[in-house]
Amino acid sequence: MATYVDGFLMAVPHANAAAYRRLARKAGKIWMEYGALSYMECMADDVKPGKLTSFPQAVKLKADEAVWFSWITYSSRKHRDAVNKKVMADPRIQAMDPKSMPFDGKRMIWGGFSAKVEF
Repeated sequence: MATYVDGFLMAVPHANAAAYRRLARKAGKIWMEYGALSYMECMADDVKPGKLTSFPQAVKLKADEAVWFSWITYSSRKHRDAVNKKVMADPRIQAMDPKSMPFDGKRMIWGGFSAKVEF
């Protein structure tokens, strides 16, 4: 079982969905190569704006975009830190230009989470 998760939430324009999937497949292979336990990219198909908060509101979703929810799992925070150190040093990741990403990185939310309940 994974005990540490990096989670990501972002808005991806529908016109950029194929480019985002290509980027995600490339990134996922790199994370897995360096020891991540799993890598998942999911596009929302059942999220509604809420009255106080919601996934669409969190990323300031525009009409031509979809919410994407992604995560990477690790055996521990120490494992995550070691994997991410290797990933960030990889020339394939360093070659990715943040300005050419197929989504608005300013509206991306991410963080690390310790699992407290697992089955």
